[in-house]
Amino acid sequence: MKIALVQINPVIGDFATNCHAIVLAAKQALGQGCELAIFPEMAVSGYPPQDLLERQSFLEDHDRAVVQLVSDLPPLAVMFGCLEQRPEFAGKPLYNSVVVAKDGVIVHRVRKQLLPSYDVFDETRYFEPGPEAELYQLGEMTFAITVCEDIWYEATGHYRCDPVASLFAGAKEQGCRIDCLINVSASPFQRDKEVIRHAIFRSLCSRYQVPFLYVNQVGGQDSLLFDGRSLAMNTRSEIVAKCAGFMPDMVVVDTDGWRGEMHGPMQEEPVAAVYAGLVMGVRDYVRKCGFRSVVLGLSGGIDSALTAAIAADALGAENVLGVALPSPYSSVNSLEDAEALAHNLGCTFKVVPITLLFSAFQETLQPLFARQGEDLTEQNLQARIRGTLLMALSNKFGYLLLSTGNKSEMAVGYCTLYGDMSGGLAVISDVPKQMVYELARYVNRNQERIPSRTLTKAPTAELKPDQCDQDDLPPYAILDQILELHLEQGQGLTALVKAGFDESVVRDVLRRIRLNEYKRKQAAMGLKVTSKAFGYGRRYPNVQNYQE
Repeated sequence: MKIALVQINPVIGDFATNCHAIVLAAKQALGQGCELAIFPEMAVSGYPPQDLLERQSFLEDHDRAVVQLVSDLPPLAVMFGCLEQRPEFAGKPLYNSVVVAKDGVIVHRVRKQLLPSYDVFDETRYFEPGPEAELYQLGEMTFAITVCEDIWYEATGHYRCDPVASLFAGAKEQGCRIDCLINVSASPFQRDKEVIRHAIFRSLCSRYQVPFLYVNQVGGQDSLLFDGRSLAMNTRSEIVAKCAGFMPDMVVVDTDGWRGEMHGPMQEEPVAAVYAGLVMGVRDYVRKCGFRSVVLGLSGGIDSALTAAIAADALGAENVLGVALPSPYSSVNSLEDAEALAHNLGCTFKVVPITLLFSAFQETLQPLFARQGEDLTEQNLQARIRGTLLMALSNKFGYLLLSTGNKSEMAVGYCTLYGDMSGGLAVISDVPKQMVYELARYVNRNQERIPSRTLTKAPTAELKPDQCDQDDLPPYAILDQILELHLEQGQGLTALVKAGFDESVVRDVLRRIRLNEYKRKQAAMGLKVTSKAFGYGRRYPNVQNYQE
């Protein structure tokens, strides 16, 4: 039997477009001799629809779309994720389901049993856990079908039941052999996620001695990035077919010998995967939100350089406007590096000096600031002037403004509200500073696109004479380690000090994180690439004073 693994890039709520993509791919699968085509979790609605699921009109339109889809599908079995309304009064009103349609009717249903409610997930808000699944028979093959989290029982340790174990135990009781395990997913990307997934998949293949098929959603959805990278494993836990990452794709698997096509590497390099995810995230966010072009400030520094490179690769350099906004403290080198970057990338480049505006602000405020002396206020004024000018360009020409701050800065509040934090998308706000340099070197892997001086000079905001980031912050090599251990692994003061970090440094970093929650709540949406990002998935109160 030939089986198509199809990863599509849905738009949430665009039922017609999503269903059209399913029909086209199903016809392509039929043309290649497939008897079964498998699509991702919630392929009809897109994942995650969040509180759209509380709108009855959304659910009714979804159900009509499913009916039409089933009637439009070509004559092969098509497995896809969708919603199901529950008629029961008790419990949540919906199932997160996977159905199989064939010859104009739905012939099989499986409901997701394990509903994640950690990190970015909130499925218990909307869905009722499904009952134990029944096996699906197609021709001479028997399939066990699971939905995303249903195979993560051992990896999370959060759940009371193991859907996979139940499927195989039930099959044994019935004297039935399962020929293949299928998982239909909308599993978000994060750095090193592929390693974790493959370990789970190999464990399943080894334990149950069955081949495994995995189909995952692809595309950017708000902060979340879905990498696709759908695959097939044989009973020896070897990957025998794989879709490309970060783009819609289809591979065909032949169960006679379990062989197929490899459209991507066996395992992608983490830096390459993060970069591809960011490019996809920018492209999808900009285009799905109805924009065509972007604008960003180019300081000559590493963060804006990386953001510009990502934008150029995502949208085409012709759709990227880079603006240098030099102040009295901007160096000649910085302006030269900004211009060289724009030239290397092929972006449009403009220079808008802010010295006169800065002087006018100072003069206007002088009667109120008399005898106060200069401090951070004057530095922030420069950032806010730049933010205002960039937003003016965004408003006038319809560009989406990209903000360029990294995760290390966002964590400790080394950023200015209504200044450099202005924008509609914070491209690298989940990228720690050390990773920024890794990604910049990746951008330059074949040729110098980011000027070499940008990668070697000391990071600086250039908001006062001879300013350097490390005057105010710990070295990024140390800061990033503390942030990863604290934010991603949940380690507190005691554990961090035991790990060898200076207690005064740790206390200062944790204090800054706590005090700057209010800033991050007002930041532009960012793209998630680590296991714990600011924004979507992080739920900390602004007003709190817990100190370990």
